[in-house]
Order: sequence, then structure tokens, then C-alpha cells
Amino acid sequence: MYQSLLELKNVTKIFSVGGYLASKKTIKALDSISFTMPSDKPVITALVGESGSGKTTLARLILGLLEPTSGEVLYKGRKVSDWLKKDKIAYLKEVQPVFQDPYSTYNPFYRVERVLEVAIKKFKLASNKTERQEMILKAMKEMGLRPEDILGRYPHQLSGGERQRLMLVRLLLIKPKLIVADEPVSMIDVSLRAIFLDHLASFKNNLNTSCLYITHDLNTASYISDKIIVLCRGRVVEDGPKEDLIKEPLHPYTKLLISSIPIPDPKNRWKEKIESKSIEFFKESELKRCIFSERCPFFKDICGRETPPLFEVGHDRRVACFQYC
Repeated sequence: MYQSLLELKNVTKIFSVGGYLASKKTIKALDSISFTMPSDKPVITALVGESGSGKTTLARLILGLLEPTSGEVLYKGRKVSDWLKKDKIAYLKEVQPVFQDPYSTYNPFYRVERVLEVAIKKFKLASNKTERQEMILKAMKEMGLRPEDILGRYPHQLSGGERQRLMLVRLLLIKPKLIVADEPVSMIDVSLRAIFLDHLASFKNNLNTSCLYITHDLNTASYISDKIIVLCRGRVVEDGPKEDLIKEPLHPYTKLLISSIPIPDPKNRWKEKIESKSIEFFKESELKRCIFSERCPFFKDICGRETPPLFEVGHDRRVACFQYC
């Protein structure tokens, strides 16, 4: 019996870029990533980090679109690569994505309901056309969409929010065990984000579906998640329950992220200036030091010599910082 729904064991992903031979360079997008999502109860885990921190690479590894350079990605105790070789349809049914750009999900030459009909046929969810249509209508109404306003239209005729919510209709039909949502609200109007997130969270309670919610936005992460994992330059620097991590961040990088959240007050404007020389580009593929050492106000000599492991601090909390060793 598997103990974890999803488990990553020391997952590293290295990309080769540039020219040939001597001019060829490598970029370590992910560096020894390890975390688990439980199988005994549905949870929403948020993976938070800046652009370029490796979030989308990790999502593609879980979905089987990439293979790790080293380490293992396990779903229900089996490697994702093994699932795709032997039980591909079962894996695709149980692990479903929600991508950042809803428009790219659709074929512009087909009406939008085709993405729903193909899913029903592919996974044999209905026995005939009438049952298929009834399923679609019911699922759309549950997601707050009016079938008479949506069906029969082409992707460009819908708003970004409507296209993305139609992806939730697809998930409601398929009923996956794990949703991998990569920046799902970044292209949705701010006024509709809470509605979308509430619908996404409803899968946890109504279908016992877990979700890996990938975002750069701590606001939405704190709104929807049970647990938060903070990613910095391809490494996990902190993780823990949402309430603990937001109220009492431990890693200097997490503290910086939280302090950067703008205050919704027009009288309290951000007046701080950012010097361009302080912004550094990550060029090295391997670093035997703390990934945040150049910007850390608590820098010690050991931070420049060794890579901090994830230290256990309290219940279900880990932080990669030598302050807590």
C-alpha cells in the first residue's frame, strides 16, 4: 500500500543550453527537491517562488512531460515514467493539469465544448451521447457557467475567466485524484480570482482531490492552501503549514517575499528604490553554498561554503538555513 499520493525524492533537473562542446552550458533548474503529499486525506499544497525558480519545470516532471536528471517522482509509490509506460490512461485520468494560459489549451478551430467531449470519450465516462450531454450541462452549472452562453462558441469568443473555468468543468467530469495547477489565476481578472479559487478548493471537499497549486503570489497561496513550500533558485528553502509559515516565516527569503506583498492602501506607497547592481543573474549550474547567501542579511561564513540541508523546526516545518541548525 502506498503511503504518499505524490512523492519527490531528491529530484534534480539540469538543462543544457547554448552552443556545442566548449560553448555548451548547463542550468540546474531543480536541485535535490524532496517533498510529499499524503494519500490518507486530500490537501492543497502551494509551491511558491519567483519567476525562474523552477516551479513550472517541477510541474512538467509530475505530469510526465519531462524526466528528472536524477531522483524519483513517485505517484502512489510508482515512478511516473512507469505509470506512463504501463498505465498511461489511468495516470492521465488521475493526474490532471490546469495551465496558466487557458487559451493555449483549446484548438481554435473547434468549439469549446470539444475539450469536454474528448475527455468524456477518452476516459469512457458516458455510454451514449445523451448521457454525455447531460453530464456536461450539469457540470457547467455546478461551476457557475451558463451552458446557453458558452456552448457552441469558439475559444476566442470567451473571456479568459470563462475559458479557465471551463477547465474546471473538465476536471469535475474526470474527477482526478491530483490536480497540478500552474499559475491558474495569473491571466484571470482580479475580481474573478476568488471565485475561481473557491471552485478549485471545492474539489478537495467534494471529490477528495488533492491539488499542487503553483504560484508566485503568496496572497492566493495563503487563501487556498493547507501547506506552503517555498522554492528559491531550484531549491526548497522552507515549508510548513500555511498559518505558521505566513505568520512566522523563518527563512530570510520567505521573510523577503512576505514583506514584498503590497499593502492595499493608496496612502502607503512603496517608496523604496531598488539598485540594479543588487539584482544578480544565476549563472552557475552548481553551488556548494546557500542559494540566498548573496542577499541574506544574516550571512555567516558557513553559508558561503556549504549548502544548508532542510532542518526540522517544530511540527511539520522545515527550513534550509544555518540559523536553525
